Amino acid sequence: MQNKLISIVMPVKNAGLYLEGCLTSIQNQSETNWELLAVNDNSTDNSLAILTNFSSLDSRMQVLQNKGQGIINALKTGYVKTTGELIHRMDADDLMPSEKLSLLKKELLRVGKGYVATGKVDYFAADGVNDGYLNYQNWLNNLCDKSTHWNELFKECVIASPNWMLYREDFERCGRFDSPIYPEDYDLVFRMYKAKLKVSSVKTVTHFWRDHDARSSRTDDNYAAYTFFEIKLTYFLELEYDSNRPLVVWGAGKKGKDLAKKLQALSIEFTWVSNNPNKHGKEIYDQMMESFESIATRNSPQIIITVALKNAKTEIIDFLEKLNLKEGSDFFFFS
Repeated sequence: MQNKLISIVMPVKNAGLYLEGCLTSIQNQSETNWELLAVNDNSTDNSLAILTNFSSLDSRMQVLQNKGQGIINALKTGYVKTTGELIHRMDADDLMPSEKLSLLKKELLRVGKGYVATGKVDYFAADGVNDGYLNYQNWLNNLCDKSTHWNELFKECVIASPNWMLYREDFERCGRFDSPIYPEDYDLVFRMYKAKLKVSSVKTVTHFWRDHDARSSRTDDNYAAYTFFEIKLTYFLELEYDSNRPLVVWGAGKKGKDLAKKLQALSIEFTWVSNNPNKHGKEIYDQMMESFESIATRNSPQIIITVALKNAKTEIIDFLEKLNLKEGSDFFFFS
């Protein structure tokens, strides 16, 4: 394998309960040519002491202090100190399978520049993983099997934040960690898509993802549901929206209503449709609700779907594909 150095950037915020296991899993990698830039993000527990101890025994580990507050500033602080040609992010409460770095590096070297390498994930938790996270895990892993990441980009973040590897040149082209937008992991994946990177997947688990009550995704407002919705709409309008095509919003639940209000505030015209016949012909926010079947009368529509029910999604896809419409170019799930 080519001897390219992997730079791992890892923010650390009060991760003392899990940090030793994380650092040990990095040390136990079969791939040994790496450097770790661990950035202490103003921790108030024993995280700094653990980092300092490990770094004193392993010259590949460097401990930095966050120059600001929060994950984004920590990532930026770490990245400016990297020297490797390959870039990776790790989270301080997770674990690496022993072949993680080797597998991602091998895949990235195989496909070359212009790609992001990723792999499957395995959630674990002391008290068991809830169904929501298991469903997300299975969805991510299915994307790896089918290689359909970009088709489903607007549903949810399609690449796990600590489970990718990029050439430095491509990472720079994506804007590095410099964007101030949260959720920072989802924003980066959108920027990978914007930079026209392709995704190449390892078909095995390359990351053990720990679930616990103190995870930022559970406790930090930057990862609340509304922030995901905002980032989806922002990037849809920037990257996908074509004002020459009729825009359709499908769904009249809370997300559909939120979307309708945002589009109206931006003076963007759209047709609003629903599966529910009780809503057809009624006005919501001064917008007439139509049957979803009216989509068939529109020429080359773009459709944003906010319906969340699994069975309904299957029926929606079947209906739209019969109209020769394709997910990721003609219709986009926002849920």
